[in-house]
Amino acid sequence: MNGLTRKLIAEFGGTAALVCIVVGSGIMGTNLSNDDGVALLINAVSTALGLALLILILGPVSGAHFNPAVTLVMFAQRAIELKAAIGYMVAQILGAIGGAILANVMFDLAAVQISDHARVSTGTLVAEAIATAGLIVVIQVFVARKNANHVAIAVAAWIGSAYFFTASTSFANPAVTIGRTLTDTFAGIDPASILPFVAAQLVGAAIGLAIAKALTNNKVD
Repeated sequence: MNGLTRKLIAEFGGTAALVCIVVGSGIMGTNLSNDDGVALLINAVSTALGLALLILILGPVSGAHFNPAVTLVMFAQRAIELKAAIGYMVAQILGAIGGAILANVMFDLAAVQISDHARVSTGTLVAEAIATAGLIVVIQVFVARKNANHVAIAVAAWIGSAYFFTASTSFANPAVTIGRTLTDTFAGIDPASILPFVAAQLVGAAIGLAIAKALTNNKVD
């Protein structure tokens, strides 16, 4: 198995596991409580812990992007070649789809559902830009400081906290956004929201990269 294949498997599996965690913990949260706040807390804690573990496990293999926005930023920084970047993004999207389906099946729901949870508003789009910008800043600043060992904790801390301080509950990931359209549960999002959310995420990624460069005196390579 060549190096790129191993990386693509890691990106597929990591993104699938991440979406399965997000969707599955959302379903479990609503099964355990009628209180949306409690369900969101369960969802956020599970996602943050799972994301940290996935980055720790798969970071040494593929860099643990699990996110097309992160991959595009890495490509813009010439940290990944075009062929690999395209492969990563395809693997991430397919993984996200697979993870949502797996979560549905695990809870005895229809494997493929189409969510009707409309989330688009001015506030949620601003929130997605902020959430994604912050994610990119966290990653890029730690990379620039040669402190990659703390990326897993830092990213998990940002995403976990952003669940509560952003109006969108911090998707911050185009692949995850696509995957979550296939579950009509707590974590779902309707397909009509994909393009606005992804556009906001990509704008946020560009802003985040600019901020990271300013904070690190343009040392982000």
